[in-house]
Amino acid sequence: MADVSSSTNTTPTDAAMARPGRFKEFWRYFRENRGAVIGFYVFIFFLLVAIFAPILAPFEPSTQNRDFTLIPPVWQDGGDWTFPLGTDPLGRDMLSRLIHGARYSFLVGTVVVILAATGGILTGLIAGFAPKWLDTIIMRIMDIILSIPSLLLALVLVAILGPSLLNAMIAIAIVLQPHYVRLTRAAVMTELTKDYVVSARVAGAKLPRLMFVTVLPNCLAPIIVQAALSFSNAILDVAALGFLGMGAQPPTPEWGTMLAEAREFILRAWWVVTFPGLAILMTVLAINLMGDGLRDALDPKLKRS
Repeated sequence: MADVSSSTNTTPTDAAMARPGRFKEFWRYFRENRGAVIGFYVFIFFLLVAIFAPILAPFEPSTQNRDFTLIPPVWQDGGDWTFPLGTDPLGRDMLSRLIHGARYSFLVGTVVVILAATGGILTGLIAGFAPKWLDTIIMRIMDIILSIPSLLLALVLVAILGPSLLNAMIAIAIVLQPHYVRLTRAAVMTELTKDYVVSARVAGAKLPRLMFVTVLPNCLAPIIVQAALSFSNAILDVAALGFLGMGAQPPTPEWGTMLAEAREFILRAWWVVTFPGLAILMTVLAINLMGDGLRDALDPKLKRS
């Protein structure tokens, strides 16, 4: 009997060995989606660019070279190797501004996801465990927020708070929060009917332990996927607010603000609009592709299929 019990008990060493196994399984399913792998590598590239921006950028992003305004890219007639991607109307190096703009985009995505996910998960947990009347009130408030176009609601909030990058991040976090609330609540309602939760209740687990230790870890897979998609939405929405003059203010080298400053030069200097737009496109596309791969790798139903 002792041999049987000892063979069925899981030791800490066994648990530590199981974690790398789970990671290998996750990576095996993730890499089956080639688009997700490409998106992951592009994401890592932009992340490294953002981290090492002060080293990689040849100039300070706000340095003006008045003698070199609207210099075209190096491969076009009139280009200069000093400014490989050309300069903007104030003579600022486009490459340096794009590199530093990556820092703002990743800062925006990180802060928005942390704020939206923290508030949304807590509210979703409360809704899942709350009495029916409180659950109904919470979900109806979320439905009202979702019924308003996200960009319009963000514009209203930024207009109230004042145009700045910080206020834009707060506004977008509020706009994205209902998605986390609904997702967390749905996952909690599914888990509450399972045997391990019933056993924990019978064993006398307190409500906080039941919420954060027993149930929440089993609801993380869809939340992780939502976080990846929210990251790209945050970058896109902040760029849109910057383009409308309600986000980061000049001379901040944020990609949406760069687009706004270059609107009147679209026909004269195509590069001042094209390069920030391409940076937004590539980053958002890479994160969305990576999110699809995360969904495929973390969803048990898709694994079985």
